[in-house]
Amino acid sequence: MTEHAPLLIDVAGTQLSAIDRRRLAHPLVGGIILFARNWDNRAQLLDLTAAIKDVRGDLLICVDHEGGRVQRFRSDGFTQLPPMRALGTLWMQDGKTGLGSGAMRAQDAATAAGYVLASELRACGVDFSFTPVLDLDWQQDGGGSRSGVIGNRAFHPDARVVATLARALMLGLLQAGMGNCGKHFPGHGFVTADSHTDLPVDRRSLGAILQDDAAPYGWLSSVLSAVMPAHVVYSRVDARPACFSQRWITDILRTRLGFEGAVISDDLSMEGARRLDGQVVSHAEAAHAALQAGCDLVLLCNQSEGQGEPVDALLDGLMQLQQQRAWQCNPASEARRLALLPQTPPVAWDELMFEARYQRALELLP
Repeated sequence: MTEHAPLLIDVAGTQLSAIDRRRLAHPLVGGIILFARNWDNRAQLLDLTAAIKDVRGDLLICVDHEGGRVQRFRSDGFTQLPPMRALGTLWMQDGKTGLGSGAMRAQDAATAAGYVLASELRACGVDFSFTPVLDLDWQQDGGGSRSGVIGNRAFHPDARVVATLARALMLGLLQAGMGNCGKHFPGHGFVTADSHTDLPVDRRSLGAILQDDAAPYGWLSSVLSAVMPAHVVYSRVDARPACFSQRWITDILRTRLGFEGAVISDDLSMEGARRLDGQVVSHAEAAHAALQAGCDLVLLCNQSEGQGEPVDALLDGLMQLQQQRAWQCNPASEARRLALLPQTPPVAWDELMFEARYQRALELLP
């Protein structure tokens, strides 16, 4: 049977328990996502990531670490990164130095942010961050973002600016040896509902979405390492949320836009992932649907606390589906997972603090 480890799970605390080790050793687990509850300080984080790699060296250690309000590690030397909107704001500020100078400064700052973000994480043993956000900052008539959950996580309202700043940030990640993940395909910025607590519906046409929100994915398809589809229903395209839609993932993202990297589901515990075809589904059923639609990896967050029964139910449920041949391992998906692992050694923290590139990057941050 071909190996394929599509599940990204979490752990409850700052150290691995025996139960955590058993789950991480499961053949269907391909990685782990960390949260602020898994953090005390840098030394503890480095011990935790080393312990994870001791279970299995190919496990992908991930985190949501974008800057602004979505940054899991904030103390003990970690740089407080700006929200991505700050880079979009800098883009618009030409000042007295001439037309376009703001755009150039913003791109330099985005590359600096990517480098600082990735180099600090890698120095603590983290492989991968789910960034950048490619959602557009759609504005309401009275001002402010339509989407409260996205808000200042978005670079800018203009897809061209978003793509340019995202490419610059991705260059900084790459310079530190880290991949990237564009999210939330094809765009979460237009809907007002929060997919953590609701199932948002976007009623625009496919043409409108491709022209605006999804445009960065086409422009960046050759340099994106991974894409995370949204738990949003685009009702004029498919009745299913994009994360469970073969139309969106296979037909549009892969075939039409030419994306060849990894597709990673958003959190299957979110409300937007719990209802499918009018029915409430289990985590295993949601994972199966996402994999069948074309996702390579599926993410389940915040279910390990207590006894972690939802994590075990997902592991058992997907294993049963595999044994029943309702779902089969995908070697291409496994290759895409492994491609997200860093290919170069990290710079140790103490060395990083004296590195000229890192110090210059700090100076460039807005």
